[in-house]
Amino acid sequence: MFYHSLLSDWNHGNAHFLRGVATELVSRGHEVRVWEPEDSWSLANLLAEHGEGPLREFAAVYPSLRSRRYSLASLDLDDALRGADLVLVHEWNAPELVHRIGAHRARGGRYRLLFHDTHHRAVTDRAAMAAYDLSHYDGVLAFGNVIRDLYLQRGWARRAWTWHEAADTRVFHPIAEGPAPNAEPQTPNTKRRTSNAGDLVWIGNWGDEERTAELHEYLLGPVKRLGLRAKVYGVRYPEHARRALEDAGIEYGGWLPNYRVPEVFARYRVTVHVPRRPYVEALPGIPTIRPFEALACGIPLVTAPWQDAEGLFQPGRDFLVARNGEEMAGHLSLLLTDEPRRRELADHGRQTILRRHTCAHRVDELLHVYRQLSPAGERAERRSEVPA
Repeated sequence: MFYHSLLSDWNHGNAHFLRGVATELVSRGHEVRVWEPEDSWSLANLLAEHGEGPLREFAAVYPSLRSRRYSLASLDLDDALRGADLVLVHEWNAPELVHRIGAHRARGGRYRLLFHDTHHRAVTDRAAMAAYDLSHYDGVLAFGNVIRDLYLQRGWARRAWTWHEAADTRVFHPIAEGPAPNAEPQTPNTKRRTSNAGDLVWIGNWGDEERTAELHEYLLGPVKRLGLRAKVYGVRYPEHARRALEDAGIEYGGWLPNYRVPEVFARYRVTVHVPRRPYVEALPGIPTIRPFEALACGIPLVTAPWQDAEGLFQPGRDFLVARNGEEMAGHLSLLLTDEPRRRELADHGRQTILRRHTCAHRVDELLHVYRQLSPAGERAERRSEVPA
């Protein structure tokens, strides 16, 4: 698995899904090797802000996972790919690496090779995605039907499958008892709680001005109007964003490791989802990973508008949808004053995740794709050729 980073989730939501899928594969007895560039942008920012501490925490939380860091100039693909049955290459990789792995496969690699796309650039930056040479790849795993279809329509890939993100329910689950109010997050398995620390929490990055207006309408405005006790976690908040949070009475918590998210959710009564504009306007059916994780944790969710074109959820039963800021305030007010409705919504959403949207489900789907590409006899033949 070649990904931007396993070690860092600083502005890198793909790490959540990668960790969950890799952990599930390992738990089933598969050997998993994850490669990431030694100069990954996400990891560099994490280390610059927080030092080595998060890496030690990662190792403690995910003892079965480790990352192999490489320099593109010196990467030996013969060594890296030796004995592999299946290779996944994520879209947040240098086009040179994508090309080199494809060329390695063309020279006689016996593994199956898939490109994994979890971004909106296929729609918003067509030229950048067209630069990837996938001619020797077996196909593409896309995190929504819209992206899958684009690869096929534009001739970027011969085969493509939809492979949605999902919740790692080993990590993302309700915390029966969390830490006391205003306590610092501990670990995903912390089991202490005295009372809620607040009304609403939102976990997400301010980012590239792709949802600034939406954050004002669906988060800051309703919180201020209702006078809620609220906190926001995330990175890349410019000064004007922090001033806006302060004006709305929202506390800013900075970066939060993804494995501490369940513990934070346990201290609040509701959360919201505010999708980035490209997903709303051009990518119906792709909610990104945050709603999966929130629902898995059993926290009631209210979302700004997005079209569930692929029927992943049951809007109104798994979460509430607000068509504008006024509706968002109304939904939040209802949930914060109606505990039975809050509980009903949270329970239904969590059950939907457990039935359909865990990393175990996605590993089942991945292995199904692999079996489609590799008949049983051919798989056995390849295994017999791998030196002991």
